[in-house]
Amino acid sequence: MRPDHQQYRPSWRGVDLFAGVGGLDLPARALGVHVTGIEWSPDACATRRAAGLTTIEGDVRRYGPDDFPDANMLLGGPPCQPFSAAGTGAGRRALADIVALAHRLSERQTVARHGHNGVDDLIRLVLEPLRWVLDASDAGRPFEAIVLEQVPAVLPVWNTYAAILRAEGYSAVAGVVRAEQYGVPQTRKRAVLIARHTGTAALPTPTHRPYAKGVPRTAGDPGLLPWAAMGDVLPERGPFTVVSNYGTGGDPKARGRRTNSEPSATVTGKVSRVRVLADDGTESRFTWSEAGRLQSFPADHPWTGRDIGQQIGNAVPPRLAHHLITAALDGS
Repeated sequence: MRPDHQQYRPSWRGVDLFAGVGGLDLPARALGVHVTGIEWSPDACATRRAAGLTTIEGDVRRYGPDDFPDANMLLGGPPCQPFSAAGTGAGRRALADIVALAHRLSERQTVARHGHNGVDDLIRLVLEPLRWVLDASDAGRPFEAIVLEQVPAVLPVWNTYAAILRAEGYSAVAGVVRAEQYGVPQTRKRAVLIARHTGTAALPTPTHRPYAKGVPRTAGDPGLLPWAAMGDVLPERGPFTVVSNYGTGGDPKARGRRTNSEPSATVTGKVSRVRVLADDGTESRFTWSEAGRLQSFPADHPWTGRDIGQQIGNAVPPRLAHHLITAALDGS
């Protein structure tokens, strides 16, 4: 992510929980925010280090705001697999328990960091950002800005967070945003939360039109830019059609198809299974660079380690993250 804009003052220092390969960190760095990312996947950490991102390889549960006394921004995207439509759905079934545990945390009641009452460890990780926020507040060093991102199913948790943060003196908003409305060549919906300890929090204003199947990109609000297509970031491929394996239920006839003149469907960790059909009938797969570009990473992002498809699919699109972080920084 290399946006052309004025950088923010270097007094901004952030911690990125569940930092992945750097989808939040790259735009934060471009905006003048020094970010330390905590990530437990050694493969994602390898990619982060190759990209020059400050990295702690470890479990966020073993750290807290006291370890980062100068940090005034908290970023995070907890693991989405339990809540994702492509995952097990265990997190969606446990939403009521997670909301109840969040309220217990806000009341400063002890909440075990490991699973009980049917809420397992992976699902429970969505509570970690709240623990960090409350611990920082209790230490007299509240985070000035907070940006959290997850799949849409987590919106009830973010709404609970927002209510708790308002009671802690924050301005906080939560909602669902569409990645293509911020210039990402992909239709990816995400639940986000933005909070400010001083000033007013707001979600970023869309810059691009929403995508709708069969609606020309030139149609719609003339005050917004047309959505970006796959061909815009992969021009060297020429015309092509993507055959997706998502949402098929095993039915080959249900496989989604999009051409290079449309945005990609949501890029997931199974991106290597997507078939790319050229007009001459030849079939291929996206390279890691191409899959990363559909997520709005630079073409030369140094993908490293194993299971790179999962690294790419798990990432926050940097272009979307740029707008989220800018909105948080502009909330003063």
